[in-house]
Amino acid sequence: MFFERHQAGERAILVHLEMGQEGEREDANELKELVYSAGADPLETIGGSRATPHPKTYVGSGKVEEIKAAVQHHRAEIVIFNHALSPGQERNLEHELQCRVLDRTGLILDIFAQRARTHEGKLQVELAQLEHMSTRLVRGWTHLERQKGGIGLRGPGETQLETDRRLLRVRINSILKRLGKVRKQREQGRRARRRAEVPTISLVGYTNAGKSSLFNRITIADVYAADQLFATLDPTFRRLEIKDVGPTILVDTVGFIRHLPHKLVDAFRATLQETAEATLLLHLIDASDEKRDDNIEEVNTVLSEIGADELPHLLVYNKIDMLEDCPARIDRDSYGVPRRVWLSALTGEGVELLVQAISERLGGEIFAQQIVLEPQYGNLRAQLYAQGAVEKETISEQGQMVLDVRLQKRDFLQTLSRVGMDATPFVGKPSNPWD
Repeated sequence: MFFERHQAGERAILVHLEMGQEGEREDANELKELVYSAGADPLETIGGSRATPHPKTYVGSGKVEEIKAAVQHHRAEIVIFNHALSPGQERNLEHELQCRVLDRTGLILDIFAQRARTHEGKLQVELAQLEHMSTRLVRGWTHLERQKGGIGLRGPGETQLETDRRLLRVRINSILKRLGKVRKQREQGRRARRRAEVPTISLVGYTNAGKSSLFNRITIADVYAADQLFATLDPTFRRLEIKDVGPTILVDTVGFIRHLPHKLVDAFRATLQETAEATLLLHLIDASDEKRDDNIEEVNTVLSEIGADELPHLLVYNKIDMLEDCPARIDRDSYGVPRRVWLSALTGEGVELLVQAISERLGGEIFAQQIVLEPQYGNLRAQLYAQGAVEKETISEQGQMVLDVRLQKRDFLQTLSRVGMDATPFVGKPSNPWD
């Protein structure tokens, strides 16, 4: 492959600067978690502050000397910056430090490369890596600008660097074509679900908020879940039966992170499209995180980028087991609509409240009453049983079927229409708005 990844266990020096721009600030603890997730060994974190990045080295000459001393002291193999570096800055830093330099984007790409499991996920990661690397070919291969010379090596005049760029473009175009086929397949699946009127519930949230743990708890699935950043990369689908709603599709998606590289957002567009076209978003939040409000804003930013910010959503505050005096509950608005659910995916406390809230948010007007059918209406009885809408059945002294029915009113009216029965005896005449 054109790119290389450092091996697990590499000795790393971390660099985190507090920048003057509020929107450019990163979290030093989050960087350490990312490095652990990548499998590296962080030895020292070098901090500082700057009003603006230095155009040549991002950190300035004095800070470069400090980093160089730390690299030599610890015999570090890689320096990881908690910032986005330009290709020129990476090249200059590697020349000064005499070791590999990786920025925040490159680190996240490396983690994604390790976690991709499906064919689609690997293609998406490779695309993002190649596009990221295409701007950095000259960084490590300046000697390739020269044409090869000598007997048997003279060619049409294309430099080695131009050859590499052309090969990259060919590979990128090939991946884009294959991902195009994947997008078509996903779109076919979405169309089939829309025709069947099956609601889709998408789990979104900041990375390590507990989405996969909650997914496993609700669906009794065996999705990989761990206390680390980006434990899940590939989307997972499961079919659920929810009371008053019927069959639904629950989707577990990749976690978001502060300043998620645009290359990744673009590369994972096919995956994120499942979120953009969901019926309901479950926005999972780590209730124990001190920066939970900031994380909520970051997730909302990414949702806006993919056009999913206007979808109905339910806030799910997870990890209440790590809080004191925080019982499981549903918070409602002034109209009684569920807006927030507090639970623990680890212990299972409050999960039943989440299912209840989903049922209320997705379920329309419910038809729940007792109906009496003559024996000749066995067809309607069979239809109601097929939908799982019959809760209890008895036979009257006159031989009539007495059914306790519960389902969405819309579905009940459709069932009556299919068997050719008038809905008036069951639901009454529609009200006249002019009365």
